[in-house]
Amino acid sequence: MISYDPLWETMRKRNVTTYALIYKYGINPRTVNNLKHDKSITMYTLERLCEILRCTPNDIIRFTS
Repeated sequence: MISYDPLWETMRKRNVTTYALIYKYGINPRTVNNLKHDKSITMYTLERLCEILRCTPNDIIRFTS
């Protein structure tokens, strides 16, 4: 199972809001909704989030059992 809990912590530390992801960085609102509900995202989106937040995938996603 996928958890995006690390993403929200990373965003908080970097002062990046979901509003900024959508309107400043062009992340689709549906993608943000998928993140909020721990649904899958594309590798491209993961890469974009890493670029925006200047972090690694470990700072965005966690696999749980």
